[in-house]
Amino acid sequence: MTDLDDEKVEAPPLRPPLANTSSPSDKEPDDLERIRKWQEERIARKLRGEYESSVMHLTELIQDNSSTPLRIASVRIEGADHTRESFLGSIVKHHMGDPYSHDESTLQTVLLKARNIGHTLQETGLFHHVNAALEPARDVTAPAHDVDLVFKTKEKGRLQLKTSTEFGNQEGSASVVGRLRNAFGGAEVLEGQLSFGTQTKRSFHTALIAPLNPTLSTHGTLSIFGMERDNSAFASSSEVLRGLRATIRTGNNGTHELGYEAVLRHLGNLTSTASMSIRQAAGTSIKSSIFHNWTRDTRDDPIMATKGEYVKLSHEFAGIGGDASFYKAQSEAVISRRIASNACLSFSTRAGVLWSLLRPNYFSDRFQLGGSTSVRMFRNNSMGPRDGVDSLGGELYWAAGLSLISDLPKKPHWPVKTHLFLNAGRLDNLDKAKSLPSNVQESITRPSISAGLGIVYRFDPLRVEVNFGVPLVASKSDGHRRGFEVGIGVNFL
Repeated sequence: MTDLDDEKVEAPPLRPPLANTSSPSDKEPDDLERIRKWQEERIARKLRGEYESSVMHLTELIQDNSSTPLRIASVRIEGADHTRESFLGSIVKHHMGDPYSHDESTLQTVLLKARNIGHTLQETGLFHHVNAALEPARDVTAPAHDVDLVFKTKEKGRLQLKTSTEFGNQEGSASVVGRLRNAFGGAEVLEGQLSFGTQTKRSFHTALIAPLNPTLSTHGTLSIFGMERDNSAFASSSEVLRGLRATIRTGNNGTHELGYEAVLRHLGNLTSTASMSIRQAAGTSIKSSIFHNWTRDTRDDPIMATKGEYVKLSHEFAGIGGDASFYKAQSEAVISRRIASNACLSFSTRAGVLWSLLRPNYFSDRFQLGGSTSVRMFRNNSMGPRDGVDSLGGELYWAAGLSLISDLPKKPHWPVKTHLFLNAGRLDNLDKAKSLPSNVQESITRPSISAGLGIVYRFDPLRVEVNFGVPLVASKSDGHRRGFEVGIGVNFL
């Protein structure tokens, strides 16, 4: 006789057909795996329905009571332990409006103020999350319809340190960046960067960025910077810069940036093949200038846009002390349009003029043109006036590019695209004996032109191009090339 207590009793495995426990309208399947999936979808539909029902009920409740009298007695922000009360108070005061206003305060106006204050607090970048709640007023003397608006927050870490390796605009670099968030309790950011690269051998940058108004739409920046650049590939020299910059940046129908810059420049470390022009340009100079930049970007993608426009206008006036004395203006525009389901067309232009005032301009202030990110199939900074092996830069330039980018056949989701391009441009010195329009007309009628095809690879946040092309028209002084060319950068012509 068998002892049933010593045997392990197991339930038989479930095998279809299973008993149907639902109504016919539920269409319960017979297969075990399909039943499990069916049940998960059924629960998800139920939860989604309950959520949508709750949202609808809450919306109706708010709408029905939107005109109910309600007034904010006080605003409290909890969890902001490292942020100044005066800074938080300025944000709250801006959105609360005039405390002596006799406008009727209702539930709708209270919720609107809560949303605006919460949005601005989130915009500071100081908090992981910002949750708003209405609580009964703590003040025992407050009327019955008064409430306290409470924001429960959690601050982000203040110190951030990272290292990175970057490639862009034909240069590779390795950098260390340190950032102190909320440095003085008013959403200030204190950051420092040290980097080493292939062309910019060494550079450092220290900046203090702070909001200047309660809406956070205007920021001020004070920075100190320095770099050592190797120009031997096109100008048989090296350049060392040390300077400071102060800017105010605000956004209103585009981004405006107004600033002052003072820079000490030294052109030296000449190679044995340096031309007489570079030898005469060597030495130390000081630039003291004010500048203004306006930028507007409506593109859907800054790397490979399929629609939208990008416009940038820059002006700089030097001569407030220092050695440099000039007026410099530059413009850049990009228009992108999708012309088929698998192809887009992009047209871009760049132009600039440097007009010397009290004395001749310096090499450091002159324009350079040419390279895989500007006029393709011309060597980097090799276009324009030249003395022997050295490119001297110019005072007037323009460049234009037309690009057709399309998907690979049957691979529209790949980050690799095909590329056809046509580029044109020119870099000249100004002839002061002629008017500026005459100089511009003469430059436009004598372009250097290149064309080619290749592939484009999107490698966020960079764009990599491998092209095969030829220069169709070139000036005698231009350093051109034919064959394959690799470009790595962000802003391409």
